[in-house]
Amino acid sequence: MMTTFQPPERLLLGPGPTNVSPRVLEALSRPTIGHLDPEFLRMMDELRTLLQYVFRTRNPVTFVVSGPGTAGMEAAVVNLVEPGDKVVVCKNGYFGERLQAMVERCGGQVVPVEFPWGRAVDPQKVEDTLKAHPDTRVVACVHAETSTGALSDVKTLAQVAHRYGALILVDAVTSLGGVPVEVDAWDLDVVYSGSQKCLSCVPGLAPVTVNARAMEVIRRRRTPVQSWFMDITLLTAYWHGETRRAYHHTAPVNALYALHEALRLIQEEGLEAVWARHHRVYEMFRPAVEALGLAYLTPEEERVPHLNVLQVPEGVDEAVLRRRLLTDFGIEIGGGLGRLAGQVWRIGLMGVNAHPRPALYALYALEQVLKQR
Repeated sequence: MMTTFQPPERLLLGPGPTNVSPRVLEALSRPTIGHLDPEFLRMMDELRTLLQYVFRTRNPVTFVVSGPGTAGMEAAVVNLVEPGDKVVVCKNGYFGERLQAMVERCGGQVVPVEFPWGRAVDPQKVEDTLKAHPDTRVVACVHAETSTGALSDVKTLAQVAHRYGALILVDAVTSLGGVPVEVDAWDLDVVYSGSQKCLSCVPGLAPVTVNARAMEVIRRRRTPVQSWFMDITLLTAYWHGETRRAYHHTAPVNALYALHEALRLIQEEGLEAVWARHHRVYEMFRPAVEALGLAYLTPEEERVPHLNVLQVPEGVDEAVLRRRLLTDFGIEIGGGLGRLAGQVWRIGLMGVNAHPRPALYALYALEQVLKQR
């Protein structure tokens, strides 16, 4: 007979998921109620208000997709892109490539704009591309590229896209809650994120926000949204029904309790204070990790502060060192994705782990395993 699964204690310092607060775990364990229960619907309204707070938006169409950040990506793409639509996709890492693949599956005509992995998206190059393709309908970009640690200027990218009559679609999976994401002030049309990074919640939820401009485009589609489950017009009938909520699917009730509590923690601390805490820990970690002889992949002015993407020293078997961190110190960090596989380590100091103690322990453990190489 199988025994009860008891997960080991880990310090999760990869690119996600992060550790979560005991308060979030307690919320997750509360009694399950129905997804149409009046009390659950009341909690959903509060959750929407909390999401508006972290997204810095008044968009009424702000909700959670029942799925990880990639589900948020897919929801954004399948609702905005129709067959034949021209879409400029900014590609400076693994998740820009995933955006392209999703647009192609929707029948969109991709105009890729390539950048070196480890560099931010250059708005001028995007503008030059839009000049050559003035019939572009959407510009898709990743704010904080999880594979490289590069942070792009989506405020300027939105201005460029709108100058040419295109919508801006933004991946904020790794940025939301860690650095400023100003949906209304930057006039971002569709933004999606994930629960398991700087929001420091359990994996499996994708916050999404859609402004009025993008909703008008979605309502005027010539063809049905390819995915019934991801159709935002159907989802909003569940999340935003004014008088009676329309059944859509059985929502992950307990996981939504957890996200509600995780966002309450951010609200209690204050969003700007949370951003500042993430940056302070980076400023402490950066010189110390460089003193160990490790170099960042991305230039400092283009760097996600809470995701340290470090180049593996010559002659080091990076997988062996990651394994030692896990077995000897209980620390999980990430390796490289795609063309960076075997070349970088990704160390996240996000959410509840954006504090000096986890950072100092990580530095000590790195120093020890590097001595043994």
